[in-house]
Amino acid sequence: MTTIAVLGNGRVGGNLAAALARAGHEVTMADRTPGAAADAARTARIVINATPGAGSLDRLAALREELRDKILVDVSNATTDGPDGLPADLVYPGSSLAEQLQEALPETNVVKTLNTMLYPVMTAPATLAETPTVFLSGEDPQAKQTVRELLTDLGWHKDWITDLGGIRTARATEAAILFVPHVIRATGFTPFAISIAR
Repeated sequence: MTTIAVLGNGRVGGNLAAALARAGHEVTMADRTPGAAADAARTARIVINATPGAGSLDRLAALREELRDKILVDVSNATTDGPDGLPADLVYPGSSLAEQLQEALPETNVVKTLNTMLYPVMTAPATLAETPTVFLSGEDPQAKQTVRELLTDLGWHKDWITDLGGIRTARATEAAILFVPHVIRATGFTPFAISIAR
């Protein structure tokens, strides 16, 4: 059992919080009330960033002290929205939100994961017809191992998890968000994920 704070109480955050609580973890969700994120982060071992990616950097940089020596699991993608509300462009081209967070929070272990799929797949990967892949990016091996264990609690088989390496590799998985609007327009809002076929 791990103490986990989920920052962001939308569909992504709510889905993750419910699934992790069912798996036996002690989960706190932070809403937008002043001080809620700081209070939640202060008492947690692991903090999950499920806030809208375009504003995540400012929001989390303000929690530098609360996030010191914690694992920050970043599941967000920083994009601008198109006229239909779907992702249009990356906020950090040539970089990534995860890299920006790691630079702003040098005493926090940032791990990027779960950002290459629609949110229902994050907690129910086995419901897809084909085997999905989930990626890990981060600098600290122990932090990535802890996140790997959380992923298995969410239903991810160990051979579905691919460690890409350091935090710089997150720019590749974050760029995958640019597929999403085109897939949704072509096939509708049905659960899907990136899968590496071998």
